[in-house]
Amino acid sequence: MERQSTYTATATIDEHGILTGWSEGARRLLGYDSPAVLGRPATALLAADGAAVRRALAGRTRWNGTVPLRHQDGRLLELGVLAHRRTSHTGANDWLVVSAVTARTQPPRGEPLEEWTFLQSPFPLAIFDADLRLVRANRRMEHALALPEAAMRGLYLTHIAPGAASEEADRSMRRALECGRPQEARGRLGPDLGRAIVVTPLKDADGRVRAVCLSVPQPARESAGGQRPSGEAGAPVGTAAEQARAAQELGEVTVPRLADLMAADLLDSPWTSAEAAGRLPEQVVLRRAALRPVPEGGGPGHGSGVGTGAGVGVGVGVGVGVGVGEAIVCPADSPPARCLTAARPLLYDMADPAVAEWAALDPGASWLRTSGTRFLLAVPLLAQGNTLGVALFGRHGERGPFGPEDLRLAEEFTAKAAAGMEQARGYSRPRTTTVALQRSLLPHTVPDQAALEIATRYLPAATRAGVGGDWFDVIPLSGARVALVVGDVVGHGIRASATMGRLRTAVRTLADVDLPADELLTHLDDLVLRLAADEGSADPGADTAGGIGTTCLYAVYDPVSRRCSVARAGHPPPAVVTPDGTVRFLDVPAGPPLGLGGLPFEAIETELPEGSLLALYTDGLLEARDHDIDEALDKMFIALGRPAKSLESVCDRILTDLLSHRPDDDIALLLARTRALHEDLVASWELSDEPAVVSLARRYATDQLSAWGLDEAAFTTELMVSELVTNAIRYGRPPIRLRLIQQGKTLISEVYDSSGTTPHMRRARIFDEGGRGLLLVAQLAERWGTRHDRIGKTVWAEQSLTAL
Repeated sequence: MERQSTYTATATIDEHGILTGWSEGARRLLGYDSPAVLGRPATALLAADGAAVRRALAGRTRWNGTVPLRHQDGRLLELGVLAHRRTSHTGANDWLVVSAVTARTQPPRGEPLEEWTFLQSPFPLAIFDADLRLVRANRRMEHALALPEAAMRGLYLTHIAPGAASEEADRSMRRALECGRPQEARGRLGPDLGRAIVVTPLKDADGRVRAVCLSVPQPARESAGGQRPSGEAGAPVGTAAEQARAAQELGEVTVPRLADLMAADLLDSPWTSAEAAGRLPEQVVLRRAALRPVPEGGGPGHGSGVGTGAGVGVGVGVGVGVGVGEAIVCPADSPPARCLTAARPLLYDMADPAVAEWAALDPGASWLRTSGTRFLLAVPLLAQGNTLGVALFGRHGERGPFGPEDLRLAEEFTAKAAAGMEQARGYSRPRTTTVALQRSLLPHTVPDQAALEIATRYLPAATRAGVGGDWFDVIPLSGARVALVVGDVVGHGIRASATMGRLRTAVRTLADVDLPADELLTHLDDLVLRLAADEGSADPGADTAGGIGTTCLYAVYDPVSRRCSVARAGHPPPAVVTPDGTVRFLDVPAGPPLGLGGLPFEAIETELPEGSLLALYTDGLLEARDHDIDEALDKMFIALGRPAKSLESVCDRILTDLLSHRPDDDIALLLARTRALHEDLVASWELSDEPAVVSLARRYATDQLSAWGLDEAAFTTELMVSELVTNAIRYGRPPIRLRLIQQGKTLISEVYDSSGTTPHMRRARIFDEGGRGLLLVAQLAERWGTRHDRIGKTVWAEQSLTAL
């Protein structure tokens, strides 16, 4: 976990509003030393009317929001703060006010599957870094504590939920960091959380503890009347994405036609009509789905809907406002909460003091304040008896208030958007199942190999037709070579995903036999024909049975010779970027799609300089709806040719430059930067076909291992080389070549001869004088096998050097 440059500013204020505590972090943030502020009214630091803040705190035990403060040098700082009312053992009341100041405005995110797991976990989860500051909180934790992640980020647990339970959990987290073992604690961090607290250390690949995960296991339960508890997990991520898309489209059709600005905030768990009628919550937790347009100084774009993330501070950014995807906690008397409970449109004038106070102090309303909105219309998103959220429309003063016709149009547009959101919820379950199946069949990690640096991306289609069958794979082969595969199964849904899984398994099996690229596609073509025949007889109406029409590209790169062999079956050609920045397509014969049968595939072989970049992709990348293929190719070539720090950034750049919307077809993208095994790591010798040469081969091997500093591997390597060379002399034909390759923690021994006969391991009988050579090799090697070339074969064996 990357360490953050974070500190916490804290202050305490007594019941009369006098500052009684001032931390070093507060001094760093606002510039005042303790003697300059202690004993003074806290309102003296405010850059606004202190009465509004006092009214916001009246009757509350906790508050979070945005407060305008004045720095010692006169600058205005709008800070997100969290305040808790405390009662001492003497009965005196005071307020603990905390604000986290961090250089990072957004927490790190993981791969999509890990991100879904975190967000949709049935248990509240929070991740704290090595300094025990919160960096992530899932939706269950946000609901249980009634605080958005943005309000908790950078704070200690004892500041988020003060009390004995958080102090004990804090001690457990410290123990987990020190000893690297899970810990347990007891106590309630919040009224909707269980008493058991589990702390799990999060370790990197080297076993070092970089962060801790705090979870609160609790059984699923129903509240009285069959209502879901407030912490119930929301809609699946796939549903959320479709709902956000509908919310963004609502902004596109209403701004500027109906309003100058629009925000859509959704409930993670929609209310039924019965639930909405009985709700009088103290506060409502929503999640921002869209914001259009972005006020000046807003944050980065997110498609059509964009989140603001204005930041000010002393040398660092202090996040104010709420971006798309972040949680919002609305007080019961705020316009969004009132609109949801009333289930009807409500009009507001921002000049109303109560509304103005809400806009000034609530982070979720900062967009209204910064944009100068004068008139506000709140419309509930209702569909099929469910309340999905609220749409807020803002107008500037010069445009005038909303009229009856505006109200009618707003209800009409929001009803259509809500219907689309509800429909997304209806089809999300089969789609989520298909996405989960598709991702389970794709490689989760890139295998260890030294020949290529790899980066991959997979984006499922956004259409209702469902996820397709695009896939990619990286397969280590013998002799330090690596195979790269990209394929595209026609059709969508579970059938396409299942076919993709079959074909990916078949490619791995055929690759393990070390078939040349064109022969592998020929065998794959036969397999598709057989699958189509089987499925066609079982289901004559099946679309694209067995994957007929599937496209595939198969490439094999050899880091010793730096040569790459490529064949394709109806797939787009790969692009290559040479170290001098030249971008071109490899001229690979197209070949027919798989399943047509009887047509040949051709492979080409080309030499790639060390540091060349190969780009393999599916056609969805070039078929976006807002540009033609020629324009897409130009953009892809430009993105590939520009220098970048890493392949991951190149992947992101390609997708950003080519896609302005979620794709209509699946996209698989695989980038590979070539490396070379230089002569100092490869040794080869020509051998005669006389038995006496075996001892010479052993000496060659031991001398080379001594030069590499691998004397401890000499005995095992001698035995394997002796058996392999003996077999080649006895059963093969000259020429005979011995080759040793040192690849990282692996040593490869290879013996080539020009015979095409494949050696087989057998069990020798008791009185047999031979027949045990390959059995011995199999016992000594990590893996071994035979690789057939156009003429002759190579028998190889790999041994691990990690145990030496």
